Amino acid sequence: MPPLPKELTLSRKYAAPRSLLWKIWSDPHHIKQWWGPFGPANTTCDIDFRVGGQFNIAMRTPEGDMLYAVGEYLEIKRPERIVYLGDADTVTACGCGAPPKAKVTVTFDEFAKDKTNLTVHTLFDRPEDMIAANEEGYTSGWTKTLIELEETLQLLEA
Repeated sequence: MPPLPKELTLSRKYAAPRSLLWKIWSDPHHIKQWWGPFGPANTTCDIDFRVGGQFNIAMRTPEGDMLYAVGEYLEIKRPERIVYLGDADTVTACGCGAPPKAKVTVTFDEFAKDKTNLTVHTLFDRPEDMIAANEEGYTSGWTKTLIELEETLQLLEA
């Protein structure tokens, strides 16, 4: 029997230059417009965008509950890649981008003029962590988040 997977990769193509996608991933003003599956209802977005820096994003669900994405930046290679680690002590697998015991690598690949493929690759410590995160909506949350990202790009380009 093959081992259970502990990696998840989602990607989406955007009709936008890589530099613009990078900007809205690195600026808290823009991040709070698209991060999370609940629309732009984030109440805080504090980031220290540097290797070793922390981020804390609070999101309000439609039911009024607060969910948090908290983590640490491990690698920042402008404008190609951002790697962060979710904070297992404060984040539950809530579909908000920073599941416990997972490293997330976001890559920005420009494949044509003003067209970028964005990939979110999540590496969990164990297959059980990936299963638990998906039961809490991790994949569906990121899918909705990537749609919100597209809507934010359209507003910025208008």
